[in-house]
Amino acid sequence: MPQHQPKTAEEQTNSSTIRALYASAEAAAKDTAKFVSYFAEGGYFYDVGAGEKYYGKEIGVTVDIYAAAFPDMHREVYNFYFNDDVVVAELSLNGTHNGNLVLPAGVIPPTHKEIHAPCCDVFHLKDGKVVSFHCYVAVPILLEQLGVFGNLSAALKKK
Repeated sequence: MPQHQPKTAEEQTNSSTIRALYASAEAAAKDTAKFVSYFAEGGYFYDVGAGEKYYGKEIGVTVDIYAAAFPDMHREVYNFYFNDDVVVAELSLNGTHNGNLVLPAGVIPPTHKEIHAPCCDVFHLKDGKVVSFHCYVAVPILLEQLGVFGNLSAALKKK
């Protein structure tokens, strides 16, 4: 899929920042402190699926959680969209579930299954730093790919 190219100097800077931020969260080169360094003072990361907002050093919590659960975690970016200081990225989170996945509701032990979970990230940047990062992972698809969504039938009422 073609990626939308940045057209202005600000969009180029923002694109570079987001690419570097993603690179610092890849399992092969994970650098949580570097990931956090791309955020402006007072900036935050919002894990929409988990309903959690992280500030300061806590911004890196999800990087560590996903790297522990998916030691080969990598992101495949399909498209970037630019609008002034906003960058939207369509991507997938890919990896093999070989470690504990810590979620607000509990821990999913390793299933050793691969994920290719669709994701949409929305960034607001100022002066090349992330002010806000809203991450929309398709959690139901991720859970289905791990094989843990199968108990949904127990909760459904039959017509």
